[in-house]
Amino acid sequence: MAAPPLRLAPSELLRGLAGGALLVVGLWLVQAEPSVRLDALFATLAHLCGLLAGYGILVMLLLMARVPAIEHGVGADRLARWHALGGRYVLTLCLAHTVFALCGYAAHTGTDVRAAAVGLMGYPGLVAATVGTALLVGVGVTSARTVRRRVRHETWRAVHLLTYVGAALAFAHQLSGPDLAGGALAAWLWTLLHTTVGTLLVWYRLVVPVRQALRHGLRVTEVRIEGPDVVSVVMQGLGLDALRAEPGQFFRWRFLDRRLWRTALPFSLSAPVRDDTLRITVKACGDHTRRIRRLRPGVRVLATGPFGAMTAHRRTRRKVLLLAGGVGITPMRALFETLPGGPGDLTLLYRAGAADQLVLREELEAIAAARGAALHYLLGPSDGPFDPLAPRALRNLVPDLADHDVYLCGPPGMSRAAAAALERAGVPAARVHSEEFTF
Repeated sequence: MAAPPLRLAPSELLRGLAGGALLVVGLWLVQAEPSVRLDALFATLAHLCGLLAGYGILVMLLLMARVPAIEHGVGADRLARWHALGGRYVLTLCLAHTVFALCGYAAHTGTDVRAAAVGLMGYPGLVAATVGTALLVGVGVTSARTVRRRVRHETWRAVHLLTYVGAALAFAHQLSGPDLAGGALAAWLWTLLHTTVGTLLVWYRLVVPVRQALRHGLRVTEVRIEGPDVVSVVMQGLGLDALRAEPGQFFRWRFLDRRLWRTALPFSLSAPVRDDTLRITVKACGDHTRRIRRLRPGVRVLATGPFGAMTAHRRTRRKVLLLAGGVGITPMRALFETLPGGPGDLTLLYRAGAADQLVLREELEAIAAARGAALHYLLGPSDGPFDPLAPRALRNLVPDLADHDVYLCGPPGMSRAAAAALERAGVPAARVHSEEFTF
């Protein structure tokens, strides 16, 4: 029997990252020279901000390196939120480093800030640092919500790749800076840290996907209509058990069709892996998803993953409630079939606007009958007079709701409202397991 996959808990990852930040501060403290001179004070603050910014860049890259132990333990959506939040801190530290360095040099030379900026460009690595900072600021601007909504995903992704160039330029600057250039051990450790993160990035974002594509030879075998604007894509390959994909997880799919190959689309498995077959179920909600329904059998597929932590390992109670909204039923359908449990242990609540919007209905009813599980459809418009996701309504359907683990997947608005209702109904937040991902 294969060993369970390694998973790093969110608290463990945060402790590790915080420990690394403390070591960086320790490195600064060891080499800092206390002084009451204004230029020295600005300089030492610039060094601290620079070291923390460099460490922060490495953390941002690690969070998005798609390391399985981190992805499966923390969850892709949480990692994305941490990455976005951490990016703001990194940019703030980069800008603070720049301001402190300029003020320190200006105070040291007795010049104004403009003359100081020109003078600093003559120091080793400063041009690289300036270009790297400009690239990181550009990436940050395009990642702001108001900007990103107006930018095509392919454009945003191309700009985001400049992060790697900015990180490399920042590394070159750090090696020539006073906190590292003067200590061989510090420079060696800093280089080792960058090399480790760079190796993880290359391995999991480039080597592993290419190896999977060559090994499994995944192709589309069927595109099946499931409902209004909803299709299932069935794909078959070789040795898919080696992927160790679990119900509740998702892949990033790149269909090698002339209209789709540029973008990797994240979709959950809507059925367990069996007979070297994978299946996803997709609702048309944009240009890319609308094109999926026109896929033809034989199209090659590059599948990167699996990703996600909304799997059976999060379960802490015997009884489980699966709560799905819209096409969020896809990972729930796979969990509904596979989560261990006897009659009465599993309940599925499926929220939809109307009966004709229910997806995979026949499969869900067959699973419920075979397993002795409860299945309820919560139908009606979201702005209707009755809210089927209100705390009282949920308790009426599931009287011992507070004793359940809850797996939740649906549109963002529905998920937030359902999570709040579950908390008011007595379900601790730690037992509500959800995951959102976008492309």
